[in-house]
Amino acid sequence: MTEPAQSASRQAQKERTRQAILASALELSQEQGFAQVSLRQVSRHAGIVPTAFYRHFESMDQLGLALVEQSFSTLRRMIRDAQRDPHVFENIIDAAADVLVEAVKQSKAHFAFVARERVGGPEVVRTAIRHELDLFVSELAVVLARLPNIENWSSDDVQMVSRLFVRNMVSNAEEVVEMPDGRPDLEEQIKEGARRQMRLIVVGFRDWRS
Repeated sequence: MTEPAQSASRQAQKERTRQAILASALELSQEQGFAQVSLRQVSRHAGIVPTAFYRHFESMDQLGLALVEQSFSTLRRMIRDAQRDPHVFENIIDAAADVLVEAVKQSKAHFAFVARERVGGPEVVRTAIRHELDLFVSELAVVLARLPNIENWSSDDVQMVSRLFVRNMVSNAEEVVEMPDGRPDLEEQIKEGARRQMRLIVVGFRDWRS
């Protein structure tokens, strides 16, 4: 095997081990919460010795931050892709409900991690989750500022209504996390509830004076 091929093979193995550590921490945290999971438990579950853990993460806190990033990456990508679709912008409420539910279904364990750790996790993880949600507020505010009846609002008011939408998103995402598999009736019920809640927020746009 040539040197470049050996290097590529080593890098691939390193990435597989890193993903095994992340998956192990995610699974173990479902049982007892991330704050109660030890480095030794994660290493044993991932099939590595504890010293090998430090080749990938400096600490459990850094591992927790990586899980937060991994948890939000799917939803962030789906939302940004949706924003590029003119049809989505024209039907933003229906599309937002569909995008949210699909993203949570695809990464249910990660969203369960966020739902659990945003209130009960270590401070560094809670702070990272709040930061990710604040990023969503800022990104959504850019989209909302283009809507009728809101384009002349102050930036503070646009941020305010954006935060209302994100709180709605978090609440409904947690409902999807708790939803049993194979229940399309419950899925549609959550989507319809999300749509109605968002429409109720939008009703106030026309009469609000910024």
